[in-house]
Amino acid sequence: MQHSELWNRFAGWLDQYDWMEMLLGLGILLLVAWIANWLAKHVIVRGVRRFSQLLPLNHNGALSRFKVIDRFANIVPALVIKIGIAQVPHLSPGIIRIVGMLAQAWVFITIVLTISAALNVVNELYQRRPVARNKPIKGYLQLVKIVLFIVCALLIVGTFLQKDIFTLLAGFGAMAAVLMLVFQNTILSLVASVQISSYDMVRLGDWITMPGLNADGDVIDMSLNTIKVQNFDKTITTIPTNRLITDTFMNWRGMSESGGRRIKRAILLDQTSVHFLDNDEYQHLKSSFLLDKYLDEKNQEIAAWNESLGPQANSKLNQRALTNLGTFRAYIQNYLQHHPGIHQEMTLLVRQLEPTAQGLPLEIYCFSNSTDWAFYENVQSDIFDHLLAILPEFGLRVFQQPSGADLTNMGLVSFSASPETTPMQQEH
Repeated sequence: MQHSELWNRFAGWLDQYDWMEMLLGLGILLLVAWIANWLAKHVIVRGVRRFSQLLPLNHNGALSRFKVIDRFANIVPALVIKIGIAQVPHLSPGIIRIVGMLAQAWVFITIVLTISAALNVVNELYQRRPVARNKPIKGYLQLVKIVLFIVCALLIVGTFLQKDIFTLLAGFGAMAAVLMLVFQNTILSLVASVQISSYDMVRLGDWITMPGLNADGDVIDMSLNTIKVQNFDKTITTIPTNRLITDTFMNWRGMSESGGRRIKRAILLDQTSVHFLDNDEYQHLKSSFLLDKYLDEKNQEIAAWNESLGPQANSKLNQRALTNLGTFRAYIQNYLQHHPGIHQEMTLLVRQLEPTAQGLPLEIYCFSNSTDWAFYENVQSDIFDHLLAILPEFGLRVFQQPSGADLTNMGLVSFSASPETTPMQQEH
């Protein structure tokens, strides 16, 4: 009874001050909204999280990591305010309408953000599939997000203007030209993404090269508007997606899938060191098992040729003979055929190129049996280390421009160092 009287007195006193009653109502509404938010975040969300851990969709806690449930829980306080603002006494209809619109807009934004986070979960689950490397869907999901945010913006505008969304869409055609200009890059990127996916031009993990954009490395991310390439110096190059359609680029996937990487390099030989083999050189080279069979077969071929000449064979100008260059070429061919780092099922040849003022190029064209960069470089270096070191055994010389030391040994240039002109003494 006493409590009832106190309450009646307090209510009577409160009726005399409308602003006090309005503030008390707002305070109660905010308190209820805070309690509802606390219950949603600390009770409902935690319970849903524990339940979601049992679902196969929640791979590695994807739902929690992208905050799908947390975002959706933000709807609760907005709904409480939207419903309860009309119950606050002495508030003007205009304020009630504005607060309700703001709460409604917050609900729309929260729903779109929740769907966006759910799409991120879908993308992560899709990336677990083997086909994801060939057909990424991140770009398409980003397009869906753009559409969702556009629809959300229209709903919010319709809420504040108190117009139906279809009425707004009716006037949407008049803005098409403006929107085409604003979303030009997005539209181009969407078309490029479809073409890239359809023609299988680029996949995640591919090594691509675009010198014009300073890109030379592995594709680590493909989205609607951009493709990220991690260069071999660990820098990141971001390429607009449509540039892969309009510009030329090189994809090294074919090399990676073939199992072999091409070695194409030439040794420049001094042409004055090319000569016919004499008997001592012949016997010396025949001791190599890589040349033994070649020299026997070549000798028989040359003997048959010379014999077919008849009396004309007496002149050395008409006879064929072994050369140190041809023998060296055969040696390289056999050496590569026995090398454990060379792919024997792919093209393997040693050829002469057109002589130049820088010497006679003897080119090696073959493939390593691994595409690993370090292995490839080691095999290539090992081959040319050996060939450069064994050249003198064939009486051949490498051609190179004369250096300062060469000119000094020839007496054409002399260097004199005077103690008075040393840099250290000049400093003092």
